[in-house]
Amino acid sequence: MSDDRERLPTPGASYLKLRPIRLSAYPDAAVQAGMSPPATMPDGWWVTLVWAQDAEGVVSCRAIAPVAGPPPISPLERLGVLMTNGLGDLLAVEEGRSCLKLRLLGEAPDDNEPWRRPLALQVAAKWDSVRVATMTGAKVAEAALDAFARAIEVTHRP
Repeated sequence: MSDDRERLPTPGASYLKLRPIRLSAYPDAAVQAGMSPPATMPDGWWVTLVWAQDAEGVVSCRAIAPVAGPPPISPLERLGVLMTNGLGDLLAVEEGRSCLKLRLLGEAPDDNEPWRRPLALQVAAKWDSVRVATMTGAKVAEAALDAFARAIEVTHRP
C-alpha cells in the first residue's frame, strides 16, 4: 500500500480518451494515462500535464517500477529518455538537444527514495514545425500521451 504523499487525486477529466497501460502488476488494465488540455506558450513551448491513474487517483511512481524494484536512476530520468525516444522526430532540436522538458509533481518524502512520489508530469515540448505541419493539435497531443503510456510500460518491464 502506498503512502498518501505518493498519490494525488486525479487532476480532472482527461483531454483525450484515457489510454490503458499494460502493467504486469495490474493485469486488468486498471492503470490509465490521462492528459490535461495542452496550451502553446508565446515562446512556442507546448505545455500539458500527463498522469497515470487507477480507481483511487494518481498512482505512485513505485507502481510502474519493475517488479524486482526501482532502478538506481530516478523516475524522471527514466521517463525522460523513453519519452524523448518515443516522440523522436516530432521534437524540435536546438543546439543538438531535443526540446522536451519534464517535471514530476509533488516531492518525494525521502530524497533517497525518488520513486515514492505521484506519477504526474508537467511536459513542455517544442515541436519540429515541418513534422507537425500536417498534424492537428489533437494528433500531436495523442502522440505525446502515447509516448508517455509506452514509457510507463517499458519502465515497468524487468
